[in-house]
Amino acid sequence: MITAEDVAPRGRVSIPAAATSAPLRAGRKVQPLARGFLHVTLFVVVLTSSFALIEPSPHDMLIGVLAFAALIAGISLDRKLLPLVFLLAVWNVGGLFALFELTTQKEAIQYAATSFYLAIAAILFACVVAQDSLRRMQIIKIAYILSAVAAAVIGVAAYFRAIPGADTFLLYGRVKSTFKDPNVFGPFLVLPVLFLIQDIIARGPRLLNTAATLAITAGLFLSFSRGAWFHTALSAMIMIVLMVLTAPSQRDRVRIIGLSGVAIAALGVLVVAMLSVGSLRTMLMERAQLIQSYDVGTGGRFQLQELAVGTLLDQPFGLGPFEFARIFGLQQHNVYLQAFLVYGWVGGAAYIAMVVTTLAIGLRASFLRTPWQPYLIASYGMFVGEVAESFIIDSDHWRHYFLALGLVWGLAVASLNERRARLRIAAGLR
Repeated sequence: MITAEDVAPRGRVSIPAAATSAPLRAGRKVQPLARGFLHVTLFVVVLTSSFALIEPSPHDMLIGVLAFAALIAGISLDRKLLPLVFLLAVWNVGGLFALFELTTQKEAIQYAATSFYLAIAAILFACVVAQDSLRRMQIIKIAYILSAVAAAVIGVAAYFRAIPGADTFLLYGRVKSTFKDPNVFGPFLVLPVLFLIQDIIARGPRLLNTAATLAITAGLFLSFSRGAWFHTALSAMIMIVLMVLTAPSQRDRVRIIGLSGVAIAALGVLVVAMLSVGSLRTMLMERAQLIQSYDVGTGGRFQLQELAVGTLLDQPFGLGPFEFARIFGLQQHNVYLQAFLVYGWVGGAAYIAMVVTTLAIGLRASFLRTPWQPYLIASYGMFVGEVAESFIIDSDHWRHYFLALGLVWGLAVASLNERRARLRIAAGLR
């Protein structure tokens, strides 16, 4: 499988190890055993992230182990991550106010606890990849691709009734694999697809990368999630545009554009081949319609979102988890409305500020040439797609959303640190 060195930008400046963001602080030398434990734990945490049929999932329980591993490995909180910490804290504190009248509801308390845990996970991932960024992103990439391939293969096999208990991995004729919902399974596959596209663009199609891409794409297709399809297309477009804009030469730009066209053509061939199966064609025609029956009319998604706007204006402290659905029958399926309805005006404003700030710092850092620049661009592209899809779905408890959030912040901080180190070195040479 292609490593990060293969997709890293050419012509980068070599910086002494002591000047980069990767090394540990002076006087805090970490034993190889502690670093090894951290990296093994990081690999296992990401590898298990696709198994989400139970709560708490193995991934959730292992986050505590990762935090311990980070502690003994000397991982520290960079001050540039404080805005993320502050906004996540305000978001969660805002949600606590809505719980004052709901303290007898166990599900609401569990919901608030999950929000807090996910905030901690995002900060933890950011701290981990802000140091030794290239190596740790290689670990995350390989583990994520393996996890996605496993989930996709299980889902595809279940769809075609090739494994026992196939119905466990399906919902309403759609693949959900080891997740509870096809609309979560589909978006989970986006980031590994982007990593694989980068590999193909960097070195052309290879057997393992091509096979992994086909498996994950098949799983994504069979989720029949309109949001996931849109998310994938938008994220890939953002990533490719940034790759073209940041390419070191005209030759590289032409290569990126040409191989992107080949990838799109190959995807079209795959879709056409799958449509030769009658049941797939029927489901695709049904799901490909822009407006579904549950989007419009009384009790439809759009009406519920209108009701949500009116409700949140009258509830400065929010309703709390699940209250909107209890009152109106269904969720509003918009995470930004969800932020105000569940976490109140203060929490909702903090959530919006977090999204906007992440988009800004991620875009800026994407243009800084570093060894991990391709990883940052892929993570940023995925995050942009997730932000867009969140207008039609509640994504505030998606594990992979908070992983991407942490990756964007951590890699952006690493890029800024490396840029400052280069400037200091350049100034010292004059």
